[in-house]
Amino acid sequence: MERGRMSRVTSSRHSELPMRVQGSNRMSMVYTTPQSKQPSFGKLNTLKPQSVTSERRTSFFGPRTSGAGMPRNSTVSGFGATEKVKDARPLHDKSYVQQCIRQLHEFLTDQGYPGTLSAKTLQSPSTKEFVKMFEFIYRQLDPTFEMPNSKVEEEVPAILKALKYPFVLSKSSMFSVGAPHTWPQALGALIWLIDNVKIFWSFSKQDLLFSDFCADDDNIEEGAEYNKLFLDYTAETYSKFMQGDDTFEDEDEIFLTKLKKLYNVDECMLASMEEKHRILSAEVEQLEKESQTDRLMTKRMEKLKLQEDLKKLQSYRSSLDSFKANLENKASGLNDELETTVSHLASLKHEQDELQHRLQNQKFTPADVERINREKRELQQTISSLAKSLEEAEQHKWNEEIALAKVKEKAELKVAEYHKLARKLKLIPLSAENACGHDFEIKPFECGPSSMVQRKTQIQILLRKLISDVEEENTRLTNTNLSLEESCEQVNSNILDKSNDLKQLREQIRKLDEQLETDMQELAREEQEWAAEMESVENHRKLLEKKINYGYDEAVQQLKAAQQQYHLVLQETNEERRTVANNLASVFTTAANHLSITEKSLEDLHRRVQRVCSKAVEEDASAIQTMQEALSSLKSKATSL
Repeated sequence: MERGRMSRVTSSRHSELPMRVQGSNRMSMVYTTPQSKQPSFGKLNTLKPQSVTSERRTSFFGPRTSGAGMPRNSTVSGFGATEKVKDARPLHDKSYVQQCIRQLHEFLTDQGYPGTLSAKTLQSPSTKEFVKMFEFIYRQLDPTFEMPNSKVEEEVPAILKALKYPFVLSKSSMFSVGAPHTWPQALGALIWLIDNVKIFWSFSKQDLLFSDFCADDDNIEEGAEYNKLFLDYTAETYSKFMQGDDTFEDEDEIFLTKLKKLYNVDECMLASMEEKHRILSAEVEQLEKESQTDRLMTKRMEKLKLQEDLKKLQSYRSSLDSFKANLENKASGLNDELETTVSHLASLKHEQDELQHRLQNQKFTPADVERINREKRELQQTISSLAKSLEEAEQHKWNEEIALAKVKEKAELKVAEYHKLARKLKLIPLSAENACGHDFEIKPFECGPSSMVQRKTQIQILLRKLISDVEEENTRLTNTNLSLEESCEQVNSNILDKSNDLKQLREQIRKLDEQLETDMQELAREEQEWAAEMESVENHRKLLEKKINYGYDEAVQQLKAAQQQYHLVLQETNEERRTVANNLASVFTTAANHLSITEKSLEDLHRRVQRVCSKAVEEDASAIQTMQEALSSLKSKATSL
């Protein structure tokens, strides 16, 4: 709140002549009024920022004349002069960018942002969406603000510049806000604007000290009494400066006394406020030390827990490797047994095919054997009937020879029967099948008894020869039939043996199939158990990551709380000692040093926490990736089995 006043007084002091001796306690640091001109502390009077073309005041009194009526050329710029400052925030760190995106999303959601919010939109927003978010956030400071429709790329950097944003956001970056090289800078500007909104809210809820002075601040700061005092002090000190003096302790004391009288400064209240500031500073320092110690112990305990988890994961990995080796040994044994069974089955199938081929390629088929048996039975009946007829014929012949005349008719009848039987046996006529070119026909009484006897003898010889041939053929067929029956019995016996062997092999194959199915079910169950264990490990990893992120977010929130507490203490101190004398300059120096030490310690703590978190996450990620690779290899091998 006092820095605007101090900067203007300092610039007016430096605009006269350079000092010959650098003093440590200069009154140029104490000529302050209750009016505040700094936007990030105290009364935020920047709700309506100046335009880009507006000219800033670089001195306390503006373009006034001094000395012999010559314009004063300030050699040192006042507070808020444009100076390029390197952004120390890790905007190119993906984790930090994601954290800023979460913070932006939470703020917009809590404040009821009217537009659509999604992860894709906040990862790479368009220029139109960025302008909407910027306008919504800035309206938290100035509800009457309206974004112009044209030249938005010039208006947004101008507003940030008017709000004393310490970094540069170029106009060209507004044309492609969602680009990977542009979005982090734009996101950093939005986060800075959100922090200013939160500070404005926190201070707007508190009653400012010395409210009786705030009603007519403008009249006090730019009033005639203050200007007269300051001009008198400046003229007197400048006169002594031109005479060769570099210290103006008496004038400073007189000017300070007049200022105290003008602003009704209560010395007792200033002393009490100083004591209160000292006590609060000691408490803040003690809390920071305790917080640092507790955080260090917490992080060490988390590190020990992570190391124990890593050892457990390594032991679990070794057990998985041994289990994998056992499964591979079992799988190789089953493969060997399966190959042996398959080769044995192939040999049996080949032997069965050979026997089937031999059975199919035999000389006599079962139909031929049946036909031969049928013909054999017919021939046996024929032979039996022929033998019986032959006996009757011989008997009849002898009877006919004895009583040829008596039984001529009977002989003719017999000859007729003979002819009938001969035709039945295919012996007559001469071209019959069984005649073999012989004439078996009996023609009695053609050539007399001698020729008849000769004919009879000839027919008998032929019939005996035919009978002997038939008997020989019958014997040969009987022997062939016996040999075929023996061969058939042997083949049936072999087929029965092979059928029994085949049944045994099928039973063995069934048992192997059942064993294989049981093993596959066991492998599936074990795979489900592995999947469950992997899921539990993944949940544990996510829990660890969530705890780490929660610890990191908590550290960041504590950092922000410490910064806000610091700003609150500094604002309260600035409000309370706006008319403090020269001896309070050391308090401001102490507060600034305390701020730098606090920020440095917080930055060191942030870097250590981020380093420990990234190391733990990398170790967990590498271990889990190794386990996933081992599990995928086991799944592939089990699937191949």
